[in-house]
Amino acid sequence: MAEILSLEKVILAVIIGTLLAIVYALRVLILLERRVASMEMNIQRITGKILKEEGNIERTLSQAGLKAASSKKRR
Repeated sequence: MAEILSLEKVILAVIIGTLLAIVYALRVLILLERRVASMEMNIQRITGKILKEEGNIERTLSQAGLKAASSKKRR
């Protein structure tokens, strides 16, 4: 009878250990998901700044092109 109780204890310990491993893995996954979300927000912020800067550059170049075209017409 002592063997059966120890076998039940071992099985219970294995089940509890497995559940704890699952909980720990979920915790790690949640932390990684938060980190990835933070990285994604940073990338979106950077791409927004780049798009804004490209718009400014294109606007400046088009204004310079218009000035050059108008100065050629005057000659």
